Amino acid sequence: MSLTDLLSPSDIAAALRDCQAPDSFSPKKFFQISGMSKKSSSQLKEIFRILDNDQSGFIEEDELKYFLQRFECGARVLTTSETKTFLAAADHDGDGKIGAEGTDYFKYR
Repeated sequence: MSLTDLLSPSDIAAALRDCQAPDSFSPKKFFQISGMSKKSSSQLKEIFRILDNDQSGFIEEDELKYFLQRFECGARVLTTSETKTFLAAADHDGDGKIGAEGTDYFKYR
């Protein structure tokens, strides 16, 4: 399964266009534009599994830096500031990584 099985390619493209400039990435806006914020918990867990590049059950800071590239290989890398802000917001237990329970963050409730 790929991200385009769960999200519209045109929505993904629009979300990536919105954050092309360094330090312009807003997780909330990205999740809304890409359609992630409208997905069910089970769909978000599948998206999480796809984004978890090493299949460790967690998205670590090194993986998070390449978050946009998981949607499109030519997308930019998140800046250090964007990565740290994203991680801090989604890391519920303070262990420095996002677990599958953090998928509700993708909905931005």
